[in-house]
Amino acid sequence: MLDIYYWTTPNAYKITMFLEEAGVPYNTIPVNISKGEQFEPKFLEIAPNNRIPAMVDHETGVKMFESGAMLLYLADKYKKFIGTGDVKRAETLTWLFWQMAGLGPMAGQNHHFVQYAPEQIPYAITRYVNETNRLYGVINKRLADREFVIGDEYTVADMAIYPWIVPHQRQKQNLDEFPELKRWFQAIGARPATQRAYEKGKLINSQPTVKDDEAKRHLFGQTSAVVKKN
Repeated sequence: MLDIYYWTTPNAYKITMFLEEAGVPYNTIPVNISKGEQFEPKFLEIAPNNRIPAMVDHETGVKMFESGAMLLYLADKYKKFIGTGDVKRAETLTWLFWQMAGLGPMAGQNHHFVQYAPEQIPYAITRYVNETNRLYGVINKRLADREFVIGDEYTVADMAIYPWIVPHQRQKQNLDEFPELKRWFQAIGARPATQRAYEKGKLINSQPTVKDDEAKRHLFGQTSAVVKKN
């Protein structure tokens, strides 16, 4: 059994999307990041960066954090969704890391400055909205002549990217401007495994992650002091 430490964020949905597609049994352990549960010592033993998701594989004893590393571990363990052959595997890893290094961080900063910053900073908003827009253009172009990110195979690259496109409206992006991305997005959203992953997420949390000052205190502005404390 796999224990998945989880909250309803894009990075956590990547992992449940994989597990639902692969038909692998798993146990979901909610970590309410709005209430600061990510700073509890038991969780920090698994995820010292105090971020979700995290994972314990009781079969191997492996403990992991960082969603991209978790996807790669699961794909290698179960020999699924990693691309057939060296070339497609390399392409899968390239686009997985593109999401980890580009789309996720930039869209995350977009969310923060557009939705949650205590003051509206026009430069920051423009900077991250525009960069998100550029990245949407990159993946839209990539999908122009292929069904999935690396071609005809559905891989962890698709699973990593999809949850970060789900909140496109909050990122001030219009999918109608990216027809190839929109076509892909709708196809991934229609997959039964994707739907199961998101339905299970709703059972855990159907409320906004950032909904009050307490949540903002736990999610934003933490320094090394909180790590030392725990």
